Amino acid sequence: MKIKTLCLTALLCLTVLQSPAQSEETARVKIATSEGDIVAELYPAKAPKTVANFLQYVKDKHYDNTVFHRVISSFMVQGGGYDAQYKERKTRPPVVHEGRESLTAGLKNQIGTLAMARTNDPQSATAQFFINVADNAFLDPTLIPEGDPVKRFEYQGRVHENVPRANLLNAPQHFGYTVFGKVVSGMDVVQKIKSTPTGAGGPFPSDVPKTPVLINSIILLKTP
Repeated sequence: MKIKTLCLTALLCLTVLQSPAQSEETARVKIATSEGDIVAELYPAKAPKTVANFLQYVKDKHYDNTVFHRVISSFMVQGGGYDAQYKERKTRPPVVHEGRESLTAGLKNQIGTLAMARTNDPQSATAQFFINVADNAFLDPTLIPEGDPVKRFEYQGRVHENVPRANLLNAPQHFGYTVFGKVVSGMDVVQKIKSTPTGAGGPFPSDVPKTPVLINSIILLKTP
């Protein structure tokens, strides 16, 4: 938290505390799609490695001429990994999972937020991302209580007692998905994308838009 001092007179100064929301630096990107433009705000203070990873892919033009290849109207829209012919784009090594850090900083898998897609391996996120079109609390990381061993931990209706903390921290089902940004304009475009008819396409048996939804480009509008 930054501190600013406003001097009202030579003898009297007023100290003002800036809230984190006021002082946090953000980045903005424009996701230009075949359905219209989406502007997203990214939060490097809350998910620094994730945002840096995403922005490097933006800089490298990795996302240009890719598609939203997975669309589930009650869940999310996912893209950034395949071109219109469903050829997978080459990626860099995975980024470190920052889900618990971003959750602690206030970022949840709520409508309009951006999160990193991954496989069942929590440490596998590379370039693909998704936009939540519902409040998906089940995608949020599980925060582990203090203590080692953890005296009591409840998960999905089951109570565990005296569990080594590392076992809980490293359990794949507890990682969730890292949120790193949110849509600040163009949510109507996201709504159009989520409503597109889907079916089989390329290597995927379902959830592929029957009419391809292109990501023409992602460009940086504002640097953090």
